[in-house]
Amino acid sequence: MSDPISEALECAPTDLFIGGSWRPAESGRRFTVSNPATEEVLSEVADAGPVDAMAALDAACQAQDSWAKTAPRQRAEILRRAFDLVTEHSEQLATLITLEMGKPLADARSEVAYGAEFLRWFSEETARIGGRTAVAPEGALTIFTVARPVGPCLLITPWNFPLAMLTRKIGPALAAGCTCVVKVASLTPLTALAFVHLLVEAGVPSGVVNVITSSSAASVSTPILADPRLRKLSFTGSTEVGRTLLEQASQNVVRTSMELGGCAPFIVFDDADLDQAVRSAVIAKTRSNGEACNAANTFYVQSGIAEQFADRLTEAFSALRVGPGLEPGVDLGPLVSAVQRQSVAAAVEDALSRGARLRTGGVLPQGTGFFYPPTVLCDVPEGTPLLTHEIFGPVAPLTVFDTEEEIVRRANSTDYGLAGYLHTSDMTRVLRLSGQLQVGMVAVNTGPISNAAAPFGGVKQSGLGREGGTEGIEEYLECQYIGLPRAIG
Repeated sequence: MSDPISEALECAPTDLFIGGSWRPAESGRRFTVSNPATEEVLSEVADAGPVDAMAALDAACQAQDSWAKTAPRQRAEILRRAFDLVTEHSEQLATLITLEMGKPLADARSEVAYGAEFLRWFSEETARIGGRTAVAPEGALTIFTVARPVGPCLLITPWNFPLAMLTRKIGPALAAGCTCVVKVASLTPLTALAFVHLLVEAGVPSGVVNVITSSSAASVSTPILADPRLRKLSFTGSTEVGRTLLEQASQNVVRTSMELGGCAPFIVFDDADLDQAVRSAVIAKTRSNGEACNAANTFYVQSGIAEQFADRLTEAFSALRVGPGLEPGVDLGPLVSAVQRQSVAAAVEDALSRGARLRTGGVLPQGTGFFYPPTVLCDVPEGTPLLTHEIFGPVAPLTVFDTEEEIVRRANSTDYGLAGYLHTSDMTRVLRLSGQLQVGMVAVNTGPISNAAAPFGGVKQSGLGREGGTEGIEEYLECQYIGLPRAIG
């Protein structure tokens, strides 16, 4: 019987992919990729530098014109073949995600299915790119608009969804006729490299997709952003890094899409279905070990059911099994790194020092791996940073509210505005509050919200632009207007 771990690792190349070829870094350097559950080294991958970054951009620029002229149906069929191949190799990809990122295998399988959908969705959107015609109001011109690919793109992906965040960017870029350089996260490069191998098998031409791995993100992104040939930047990651990239991109007025931090309020009213609210809370908080930008961050519960909800959520969190993600029955894996675990632990300690009450969890376990227990905190005082800053871990801080006006004020008190969760049986309230919450997405009486057919993105410092849905491909297209004289009379 084959070993599924070895089989998965064999699917992941370890070199850079530039101009249709796998190659080592120009310097010859490599860096290690480790398993956060065991702290053991999984592999070593090429450590790209500025020379490699520019070689990747050169390849993307050389391929741009021919790829843009490729028939939409041909681009669509390549993306559809990629969807089929990801589906066919889903178990190996899910195993890689769990090995390098830590999330439980069931969660990783869900990510693969979700990530594959972007390939299928944008394969279908490829043939729907269009424009419009109209007569100018004074009648002298006919207005034609056409959509053109924006050009070579730099796509920077995060470590928490190493497949889905990649397909969510590559799918629309290729569908629109754009070539790309992809900089994948150094903590989780193996899944991305395995996926690119499948893209090659699907028929993506040389130079259309180029992938670089590096232990120093700035050393490869900075020279690419400084090059005037680059016309698009798409980044998913922290707001702090996003600000820096926006500043760099502004020098050449590069088109940008930014999917940044979140601090999603999870709001439960007295009239909510309590069973559904608790189930949704567990999903919205613990998916991907809590390391998701749209994870529920702060739980606001109306006073009439606050104690009931706290008791039920504490019971549910206490029953979650923590362990290595490949073990059967595990609900929560490790956090991705020691640094990330320390950040979560420090945030919890700060909340406790301010008067929060610990209901379950909150104690760092001994032993190997970057595990953190599912944690529920009650009576978290207003003004505690845990309530208004992204936690990125399996910690649920609970606080009580009384009125709609109060909860809108408190939920909007953060700089972020990615997602919000609303539990109530009053649909009039749903419509009323959705218009007042400063977020890009509202999940009503549910935990899951992400879908390839829906626009994903936020407001305020949670980012710019949208990914997924019919809106997602627009981020990779430029509108060109052509005015033609019109005979009158």
